[in-house]
Amino acid sequence: MRPASEVERRRLNDTFAELCAISSPSGQERAMADRVSAELRALGIAVEEDGAAQAARAQCGNLLARIPGRSERSVLLCAHLDTVPHEGPIEPVLVDGGWESAGDTILGADNKAAVAVFLELARRTAIEGSPVAVELLFTVSEERALAGAKAFDVGTLRSEFGYVYDHASPIGEIVVASPTYVRWEAELIGRAAHAGIRPQDGRSAIVAAAKAIASMRTGRIDEETTLNVARIHGGVAGTNVVPERCRIIGEARSLSDGAVDEIVAETIEHLHDAANDPECECDVDVMAERLFEGYRHRTGAPQVLAAEAALRTCGYEPRRILTGGGSDANALEAQGFSCTNLANGTERNHQPDERVSQSSLEGMLDVTFALLDELRDLG
Repeated sequence: MRPASEVERRRLNDTFAELCAISSPSGQERAMADRVSAELRALGIAVEEDGAAQAARAQCGNLLARIPGRSERSVLLCAHLDTVPHEGPIEPVLVDGGWESAGDTILGADNKAAVAVFLELARRTAIEGSPVAVELLFTVSEERALAGAKAFDVGTLRSEFGYVYDHASPIGEIVVASPTYVRWEAELIGRAAHAGIRPQDGRSAIVAAAKAIASMRTGRIDEETTLNVARIHGGVAGTNVVPERCRIIGEARSLSDGAVDEIVAETIEHLHDAANDPECECDVDVMAERLFEGYRHRTGAPQVLAAEAALRTCGYEPRRILTGGGSDANALEAQGFSCTNLANGTERNHQPDERVSQSSLEGMLDVTFALLDELRDLG
């Protein structure tokens, strides 16, 4: 397929800006889903919505659309409709050749850059046809630990593998390994007492929490493993009460199942040790939940080889990377469906200074056109 025309590039940018302005934090994707469905149906492409809304705690389910191809091969392209929460409206503006938010909000390029690219692909293939059949999957609640993709039934797919465009790094990077993610939470329960009259009778849950955190290995544990203490909350409004309760929430990630289990077990041990310290003597309740599983592609995975060839065709140097982040690929891989995450050129996702250049947005459209050609010729 030829590279994008000037008309396609302009329309891609216009669509992207329009999509970013549609508020769609996780669980509130209906307006985005309706916009995407309307566009596809206007092109004569049928769209199905699944029943994932309740499981994903969303206003709607995942959307699946199919575009016929000139060969028997079919490929899945997946993007998510939701964003992280934000305050106020999003106003996309062009600054020095890139899209940014005019206000103090996210832009929403994560993952609307991919949604816009897939809609532009649909526009061309609806008129000219496609070298291979394409299944377009638009998921909900991705930012809630991949809830939409987890609830999607991969048994409905006809493709043998797929791609998500959901890594905020330079075009050319191909994620070949992604971590298992464990969220942990602990509640420490001590004993309240007057801080000025009977402090010796109290048992401070905050002191116990502080001892536990101080003993934990946090940050980057090794090249494949991280631990983060994300939130601590406890105490009462007044300063004259020994705090009885304190809650700690954190996460652990690793490309190694053994390593993530080890660091979580070690963290839980530190929590119990701190609670049992004679200065604290608190009770502690700990919960750890695996929110998504990791995966690692084999060296010769056909979808990775096809992506590398498409990137080279478009002038990008492919680079295989390991990541500490998750994507819908993790949820699909966990269900036995091979899926590869490609970097889409966005920058600083989830931040008020989030940005994507026009050249990156347009570059991923060209990569997509080239990818379909590579898949047609893939042995």
